[in-house]
Amino acid sequence: MKLPLLSCVLVGAVLSGLSGCAPLIVGGAVMTGVVATDRRTAGTQLEDEAIELKVASAVRQNLGDRVHLNVTSFNRQVLLSGEAATAADRERVEKLAQSQENVKTVVNDLAVMAPSSLTQRTKDTVTTSQIKAAFIDAKDLQSNSIKVVTERGVVYLMGRVTQREAKRATDIARSVGGVAKVVRVFEDISEEELKRLSQPPMGK
Repeated sequence: MKLPLLSCVLVGAVLSGLSGCAPLIVGGAVMTGVVATDRRTAGTQLEDEAIELKVASAVRQNLGDRVHLNVTSFNRQVLLSGEAATAADRERVEKLAQSQENVKTVVNDLAVMAPSSLTQRTKDTVTTSQIKAAFIDAKDLQSNSIKVVTERGVVYLMGRVTQREAKRATDIARSVGGVAKVVRVFEDISEEELKRLSQPPMGK
């Protein structure tokens, strides 16, 4: 049963990568059609979606195609990844992100270099999907509580996780072929908080 799942994931990843070749990309998650297990409130999830759209729009209006930007927001922490033409452009993107409503912190990992190629972006999309498929196979992780973003072989992991989960997810990501480095952008929670978050709502 694992092989058909992985095949579907990879096909979806390639198609997503081919359609995502515009200079600006919003969000890093590739998986669709899987019931999410999210440790954010519904309101925070909506805020994160709005943040991604607002940051992307602001950067597009101010910098156009000078930046290939991937904006990912989790629990109002914003990750900026991709490439900027100059150091000044990189700094400008960060300031634009920080100025948006509800943004708590910004992690700016934009590289000052030419935009990545379509071939590289397609590889990154496949890598993201391979990691998420490996998370699904791991029985000791709630796979959809972790966001995965890949840029030029560098994998970024985001989510509200325990130290145990952070180590496990990092080890899995590092084991996937083509991964150059894993960057953890996690928010730490305790095992006690995890138990509380994992409990079904009262009355159900």
